[in-house]
Amino acid sequence: MLTKDLLRVSRAGGGYHPQFTTREDRPLAARVIGVYQGHVGEPRHELDDALETLERDADDFKLVRGFAKLLDREATFETRAAIEPERARRATFAAAESVGVVTTAERDRALVAAADRLDTTSEIIEGSLYADLDEREVLAAFDSPWDPKELCAQYDLSLAQTVLFDATKLRVRSADPKALVSAVKRLRLLYEIRNTDPDDGGSDRSAHLSDREVIVTGPDSLFRRTRRYGTRFARLLRTITKAGEWELTATIDDRGTERELRLTHEDLRVPGTEPVVEIEYDSAVEADFAARFESLDLDWDLVREPEPLATGSRVMIPDFAFDWKHEVPDIADGDSGAGKTVSSRAFRVFFEIMGFWTPEYVEKKLDQIDGLENVELLVAVDESLGVGEDLEARDARAIPYSGTVRLADVRDALRQYEDRLNADQAAALPDELVPEADVVALAALAADHGVSETAIENKAFPDHERVGRTLVRPAVLDTLADDIEPGIELSAVEERLAAHSIEDTSAMLSQLGYRVEWEGLSGGVVREK
Repeated sequence: MLTKDLLRVSRAGGGYHPQFTTREDRPLAARVIGVYQGHVGEPRHELDDALETLERDADDFKLVRGFAKLLDREATFETRAAIEPERARRATFAAAESVGVVTTAERDRALVAAADRLDTTSEIIEGSLYADLDEREVLAAFDSPWDPKELCAQYDLSLAQTVLFDATKLRVRSADPKALVSAVKRLRLLYEIRNTDPDDGGSDRSAHLSDREVIVTGPDSLFRRTRRYGTRFARLLRTITKAGEWELTATIDDRGTERELRLTHEDLRVPGTEPVVEIEYDSAVEADFAARFESLDLDWDLVREPEPLATGSRVMIPDFAFDWKHEVPDIADGDSGAGKTVSSRAFRVFFEIMGFWTPEYVEKKLDQIDGLENVELLVAVDESLGVGEDLEARDARAIPYSGTVRLADVRDALRQYEDRLNADQAAALPDELVPEADVVALAALAADHGVSETAIENKAFPDHERVGRTLVRPAVLDTLADDIEPGIELSAVEERLAAHSIEDTSAMLSQLGYRVEWEGLSGGVVREK
């Protein structure tokens, strides 16, 4: 972004039009780049003098300063002095107190005295005295990432970003709406999505643009404007310009006067611009929840930024979704318990975290939730908002939180779905299960049927005995009973069990009537109970 004093805009016709560069401005961009390249090794004040000369020759001094503002960020300045400036000043000021500096001659004597104290010359003292001032810093290195054409493009982007800092509302349609919404959420901006009329705009409307319009609320609409929020709002433009085609309409607060800004991909093309990726979550609350939830071993996959949900004429994108890891059977009438299903489907529960929002934004969100149909939704709501009862009335399971979202509360809410899903899965299976393998773990058998372990917990296994979490044919148990005897080392027992693909050593030994007698840290032997 540029500073506001460098804004170049036109207010013709009551609008608000940034004065972007043209092909005719590229020679000027080249000259500014050349000034920086030609002053490597020179103090900053000489660079500034050269830029001021260029400003006087140019048609618009603000354009020169805008180019320089961008290039200055790519320049490396450093203090070069034989003696550290602060040390030189301390010695000189101490000498000046004893000399009593009033005249030039007395100043020279103070410098000589300071030089004697530091075992150097007065010339070195004088050269080091204020070498750390900005205007005396030396341009140590400069490597422009842009050629003149690219510098103009970067200037145009920065100019538009500076303009958008004063926006109160932004309406965007893009050929890549998913990337746009993802950036909006990661930048923690207030937004809503509306479906637009595909016929709106007539033949001039591009077929590549999405029918969904993203409306972003700008920093001026908050109770107290913050620069951090405004900067993020402006940075959204980077992602917008990454799409092949886009159009933008913004309401600008121009010193108390509302003006309209319109931009499209024809006005602003920024080569090499990458979308915003450094901010992964809308808030620290969401990031913290995601990290803790992923550490659990549940039957749910956590999905970030799931598909949009239609709610009236608007669209809502919840923060997360919980996907059940197993398929849910659709059981035909009369087939329950017969192991026959018509089809299966995935099951998803959406999850929204309502943190610190403005009252207006909370009301919009409640309206969106009210418009959802046939959607399973959990909402973690900051207790300070006081809207828990409103959410319950809208058939959304409200999970109150303060500071952080409690995993136990979310787990309890998901367990209610699990009970129903497990019951459906169990009903779709026969009452008896007969695995082909002699030995099979319950987890593997559940995976074979595409269900959870809970769904087969109460099934009958006529050809197997259940030993812990493993199903074993009686013939295998008889073989193991012959192979294992009191006094055998535990390591030998584990090898024989592994030959039959049995991993639960403790449960199997208990089934056979044995226990382990441990012999220190070296291992153990098998004894009868």
